[in-house]
Amino acid sequence: MTIKNPIEWSGAQLVQAAHAIGSMGRALHHIGDTAHSPAPAVRRIAFSDLREVLASGFDDFKAYRSDVVLVGIIYAVIGIILDRAAFGANMLPLVFPLASGFAILGPFAAVGLYEMSRRRELGLEVNWGSGIEMVREPGFGAVAVLGLVLIAIFGAWIASAWWIYRATLGPAMPASASAFLHDVFATHAGHVMIAVGVAVGFVFALVSFVISVVSFPLLLDRDVGLDTALRTSFRAVAANPRVMAAWGLIVAGLLLVGTLPFFVGLAIAVPVLGHSTWHLYRRLVA
Repeated sequence: MTIKNPIEWSGAQLVQAAHAIGSMGRALHHIGDTAHSPAPAVRRIAFSDLREVLASGFDDFKAYRSDVVLVGIIYAVIGIILDRAAFGANMLPLVFPLASGFAILGPFAAVGLYEMSRRRELGLEVNWGSGIEMVREPGFGAVAVLGLVLIAIFGAWIASAWWIYRATLGPAMPASASAFLHDVFATHAGHVMIAVGVAVGFVFALVSFVISVVSFPLLLDRDVGLDTALRTSFRAVAANPRVMAAWGLIVAGLLLVGTLPFFVGLAIAVPVLGHSTWHLYRRLVA
């Protein structure tokens, strides 16, 4: 190892940046090349499959806990930062929407975990860096675009939650946390806010779930187009409505439990759900 002078170091960084930009350009161009690719068949699964995919996901977690717990810790830290920012900025009405938004962004955040499960399934070396090697895969551009779609959905959900608050308990900010909780649970306007917020949040979560539950793993596993991945995800949910609804409730429940003790539980819930989603995909798609 030699210490480079500032000019050499800067030149090396520019070269790496150019390679990264070129790789992203090729990845985005690949989206058009694979558009309208043949769609794989989807299978019907049973409720018993959900127990088995959770067991397989937990097995992956145990095998690589020292690597994947870091992913969960990062997720938990982000949750804590967002939560404290909302409190610090006197934006109490957005604390719950920010926490529940993990269900929307979760499939994108777990892409690295899908890659780790895929590599383990193939008998390849798996470590903490395996999750980021997906950037070399042909479908990375489509994964990035779909991730941006989920981020946009998350932003729309936060904006909607803010509008719902202003239309019910607002527009003034609550005087304190205790006053806000009283208004939410002990007033008619608060009950309306809860009902409308849950209904609207469910729609956002449902859209996110339907377009992403199979799409992300499929894009990592096979060289298919983004439109094909989206159609396949929709078909998989439509073919198994009751089972997939149960899976959605499991995901929401585990994420909720993970967020309650100051987001600490996400360090385990996120990796287990991420690995389990990969195994769910393998059962859903032929």
